[in-house]
Amino acid sequence: MTSGDPGRGLVLVVEDDGAIAELVTLYLRRDGFGVHVETDGHAALAALRRVRPVAVVLDIGLPGLDGIEVCRRMRAEDDWTPVLFVTARDDEVDRVLGLELGADDYVTKPFSPRELVARVRTVLRRANGPARGEVLQAGGTRLDLRERRVWTGAAEVALTSTEFDLLAHLMRRPGQVFERAQLLSAVWGYAAVAGTRTVDVHIAQLRAKLGESSPIRTVRGVGYSAERG
Repeated sequence: MTSGDPGRGLVLVVEDDGAIAELVTLYLRRDGFGVHVETDGHAALAALRRVRPVAVVLDIGLPGLDGIEVCRRMRAEDDWTPVLFVTARDDEVDRVLGLELGADDYVTKPFSPRELVARVRTVLRRANGPARGEVLQAGGTRLDLRERRVWTGAAEVALTSTEFDLLAHLMRRPGQVFERAQLLSAVWGYAAVAGTRTVDVHIAQLRAKLGESSPIRTVRGVGYSAERG
């Protein structure tokens, strides 16, 4: 089901609870988004290829094919549409697993629909916001701010919008050490809500993707920095 005037783009909402889906749709539409709703994972994957959403609000606890597997298959198909996970399980395992799969953010039920819409806007702003025409280099990593592309040597590396912005924030200020709360505030737009574990998971994923070319350094007891070019 598709509804709303997609002035800001179309958001795919994948939620099997009809009341929650209706509430999320209402608030997204009020904010200028079009909305397409699916209630199970298989239908969501088909809709992704058909409606080409700008973002996905994805419930983890779906019947059949759950949200974690939907996200896994998206990334395996090189689909890096921003994903915001919704989970009813308030524990670190789900959150960390979701972020490791390449999700950009998450909210935990019960959640404020206004907060969810604000998170969607933030994810899209990170993915599509204007950037200066600048190429950053550190170690064996090269980052193009305008094209939002990253290379290690000659090989291009696929990053989520959040991973890209975290890496860019560090590489723009080589040698400067950032505490985790500072990175949450600068990259995610909030500090205490997500918890600093979110930063650690994204840093770990960046290092795994960049390999030996990663310019990210851990400053024990403080936070993270990027080495100077």
